[in-house]
Amino acid sequence: MRVLLAPDGFGSSLSATQVAQTVRDAWLSVAPDDEVLLRPLSDGGPGFLDALRTHLSGELLPVQVPSPVGVPVTAEVLLVESGTAYVETAQAIGLPLVPADRRDPGRTTSRGVGVLLQAALDTGARRVVLGLGGSSTNDAGAGMLAGLGLAPQEVLGGGGGGLGALRAHDLTGLRALRERLRDVEIVVATDVDVPLLGLTGASAGFAAQKGATPQQAQQLERELASFAHAAVEALGDAVRPDLLAARTTSAVSRLSQAPGAGAAGGLGFGLSLLGARLVPGAALVADVVGLDATLADVDVVVTGEGRFDWQSLHGKVVSEVATRALAAAVPTVVLAGEVSVGRRELSAAGITAAYAVGETPEEVRVALADPVGSLRARAVRVARTWSR
Repeated sequence: MRVLLAPDGFGSSLSATQVAQTVRDAWLSVAPDDEVLLRPLSDGGPGFLDALRTHLSGELLPVQVPSPVGVPVTAEVLLVESGTAYVETAQAIGLPLVPADRRDPGRTTSRGVGVLLQAALDTGARRVVLGLGGSSTNDAGAGMLAGLGLAPQEVLGGGGGGLGALRAHDLTGLRALRERLRDVEIVVATDVDVPLLGLTGASAGFAAQKGATPQQAQQLERELASFAHAAVEALGDAVRPDLLAARTTSAVSRLSQAPGAGAAGGLGFGLSLLGARLVPGAALVADVVGLDATLADVDVVVTGEGRFDWQSLHGKVVSEVATRALAAAVPTVVLAGEVSVGRRELSAAGITAAYAVGETPEEVRVALADPVGSLRARAVRVARTWSR
């Protein structure tokens, strides 16, 4: 039997490679004659560069950038021979970079991403691919713009909580910044396909896990909406080429409601102001690693992530693997730390079965204390069910 392991990472507990290796060892302990193939994936969030490096020849350039709370951290740019630079924004603004007692999406900033992007541009790369996901920020990419030199620095780089004070005349340099990057292809690989605003947007859908209270999430929604309107108005016909047919309001709606605009606290939207193209991160990585060709010759695929919930069905690795596996008539098995997706949703997503490492609060606590051991134990049971 040929088994394909194509997981994402399990949060900050295990990388995608560690997950794949652990499940492989567990599977072979049950079915030593099975052939197990490893294709660790990423949706654009943590592990983006690791998933790509195995399949792309290139070199890593270390870059010192400010963390979301201003502490210097080291991130990397992956430079490949084609003249493309790959960037993992979680290395600059990831949630683990912010101590638990300092998690405040009204203050954390994406400035480090701007510094990292500028470092990629300074190499001479004419194409930059940025992976978005796992962020601690909720500033619609305003900090990123500050990191690229846009003024006013203090407000743009101060977090999402103060963006409502900006007006179009404060952002007069935005159009020149977009023009400076006109000859660079910027591709944004987003971990989710959600918009900037609304019930599933950056603030309402994700600010709480970054430390926001419900009231603060509502305030951030207003701040980001105001910033989006000011930024689009400042860009003028750069994003509204037909002034007779389009108004600022419709341009704001088009950019802010684009799938992926709300990724990484709205960083997708901020990059789209610079002319970036938003694409699903899981699909981009799957194409690079040749997932379709591998699926064509396996009997079952096992994928997974730390928490399998509603977000998983909006552009994450699990949904991407399931869609491609369904097209290849290969059953998809999900192995996750926690599972909160119902059977009907599983069926609609093309997933055959889902198994949780931790099914009770106590099992979840054990899994967090011993992620490798707990994952291995559950993977053994999955292998006994699925191996011939």
